[in-house]
Amino acid sequence: MTPFWKLSAAGFAATAIAYGPARMGFGLFLPEFRSAFGISTQTAGLISSLGFFGFFAGLLISQAMTTRKGPRLPVISGLLAATIGTGIVAAASNFTVLSFGVLLAMSSAGFAWTPFNNAVHRTVDDWSRPTALSSVSTGTSLGVAAAGTAALIISTSGISWRLCWAMFAIASALALAGNWAALREVAGTPGPGVAERWRVLFRRSAMPLFGIGLCYGITSAIYISFAADRIAQAGGVAGLPRNASGGLVFVCYGIAGLLGLCTANVKAMMGLAWLLRLLMLACALSFALIALWPTTFAGIILSAALQGLYVMMMSAALSFWSDRLFPSLPSQSFTAVLLAVATGSIVGPAIAGIASDAYGPMSMFLGSAALAAATAASFRSKHIWERPPVHSPENP
Repeated sequence: MTPFWKLSAAGFAATAIAYGPARMGFGLFLPEFRSAFGISTQTAGLISSLGFFGFFAGLLISQAMTTRKGPRLPVISGLLAATIGTGIVAAASNFTVLSFGVLLAMSSAGFAWTPFNNAVHRTVDDWSRPTALSSVSTGTSLGVAAAGTAALIISTSGISWRLCWAMFAIASALALAGNWAALREVAGTPGPGVAERWRVLFRRSAMPLFGIGLCYGITSAIYISFAADRIAQAGGVAGLPRNASGGLVFVCYGIAGLLGLCTANVKAMMGLAWLLRLLMLACALSFALIALWPTTFAGIILSAALQGLYVMMMSAALSFWSDRLFPSLPSQSFTAVLLAVATGSIVGPAIAGIASDAYGPMSMFLGSAALAAATAASFRSKHIWERPPVHSPENP
C-alpha cells in the first residue's frame, strides 16, 4: 500500500474515533445523562468545557511527542485514551466517574489528528497532500454518523446507553490496533531540522487564521454539546422517542460532513476566502434553525447537515491555510490553530450553559448564530496570503 493510501486510511480511522464518538458522545447522550445523573444545563456546559480542556492539553502533549518521537506515539496515545475513556463512561456509576471518562475520551482528539499533518507532509507528494489531509479530517464524519446511528437504534429499541459506549470502546481499540501497524514506518522519526520555535507562528499574517479557529471552536462546541438537548427539551420530534432526536441530529451531521472530502476541489473553484465566508454563514443558519424550529424534521435535518458541512469543511480549510502559511512547520502550525479552536471550545459551552439557564436555549442559539454571521461579515480576502513567505526555524 502506498504512503498516500496508508496514511489516509489510518488518519480517517483515528479521527473517526477521536473526533466522532469520543468527542461528540457527551452531547449526543446528554438527555440520557441528565436522567441518569441529574445534570443541569449549566453543569453540562462545565463538563463539556472540562472535556475540551482535555483536548487542549492533548494538543500540547501531542506536539511535544511528535517533535521528539514522531507522529506514531501521540496517535497511539490518543486512541488509547479514547478506548479507556469511553470504557469508563460505559461503566460510570456516578457523576464524578462520568466526568473523568468524558475528560479522558475527549482528550483523544488533541492527540490523534495533528500528527498526521507531520506524517503526510513528509511522505506524500505536494499534489496529493490536500486530498490526504481532507481524508484525515473527514474521518470525523463517519465516526459521528456511526455514533448517531448506534444511538438512534439503541434509543428506539430501549437498550441501555451503556451498551453503546461499550461499543465505542471496542471500536477505539480496533482503530488503535490499525494505526499501530499503519504508522510503523514513521515511529520514532521526528524528522530533520532543529527544534521548532513557537514564536515563528505568532505573526500578524496568522492572526486571522487563529481568529477564525477561535470562532470555529466556540460555535462547533456549543452545537455538539447542546443541539440534541435543545431538541429533547423542546419535546422532541413527532414519531420518535424524545431522546432519539440526538441520534437523528448526529446521523445527518455525519453524513453531510462527508462532503468535506470535496473541500480541496471546492477551494480550488472559489478560493479559500469565499469558502471560509460561506462556511461561517452556513454555521449561522444552522444555529438559527435549531433555535427556531427544534421539533420539525426539516429544521433539524437541515440544521444538522449545515453544521456537519461547516465543521468538516472548515477543519480541512484550516489545515490547508496553516500548511500554506507555514510549509516548514506542518504539525506545529496546525497544532497552534487547534489550540485556538480548543480555547474557543473550552469557553463556548461554559458560557452557553450559563446563558441558556439565564435567557433560555432559543436566545443562546440565536446569539451563537449572530457570532458566526459577524465573523463572516468581518472577514476580508486580504487575510489570505496568495504567496506567503517561507517560514522556517532557521529563517523566521
